[in-house]
Amino acid sequence: MSARRSKPPLRLGVNVDHVATVRQARGTPYPDPVEAGTLALAAGAASITVHLREDRRHIQDRDVVALVKRHRAQINLEMAVTPEMVALACRLKPAYVCLVPEKREELTTEGGLDVAGQLDAVAAACAQLAKAGIATALFIDADARQLKAAIATGAPHLEIHTGRYADNQGPQQALELRRITAFARAAHKAGFEVHAGHGLTTDNVGSIAAIREVVELNIGHSLVARSLFVGLPTAIAEMRRAIDDGRGR
Repeated sequence: MSARRSKPPLRLGVNVDHVATVRQARGTPYPDPVEAGTLALAAGAASITVHLREDRRHIQDRDVVALVKRHRAQINLEMAVTPEMVALACRLKPAYVCLVPEKREELTTEGGLDVAGQLDAVAAACAQLAKAGIATALFIDADARQLKAAIATGAPHLEIHTGRYADNQGPQQALELRRITAFARAAHKAGFEVHAGHGLTTDNVGSIAAIREVVELNIGHSLVARSLFVGLPTAIAEMRRAIDDGRGR
């Protein structure tokens, strides 16, 4: 009997956007997403994710500046593919950038980036970010057309949008899991470092964590929501256990 292939370690990136959402609701200086990010790293997170939206609905420029100054090597900046955002990232130089779709009216990111539909712009952004020493990920749906386009951009990382998996149950969720699993294998074979995220909770993360090719999960809303009751370190510890249990399958 051949030995089972070992799975690479699975990193947890913690998104602190919704700490800033609470702050912006009242216009107070607290709660501070920078403090939340520092606490998350101390609790075992591998990185801190923040989405600087064009409308600045939660994370503000000053948050990104402070986070990069304090934790540059662990900062993952999510942003739209626009000249303003690319220029800002090249100036601040976080270690990582994840290019995501963005619509002003959406409550949260509703799907993956259409790389195929704007290949020239995405490839140019990736090249500009790489020149600034920033590793770029593309947040895309598990779709073969998008993977083909992603390969052409030269981006080293890819993050699979898990929203449809998280939003479904039963047979439909199982179908989405099979699609994500096959896509992760194809992306890894194409040379990408494969990440995943969106809508993941302690209840549904295990099956995604079990995918061998996925090496990083980015999770925010469920962690911040849980932290209201148990605190952020405990919420992260609970998520870490769920991830590790899933990884060991």
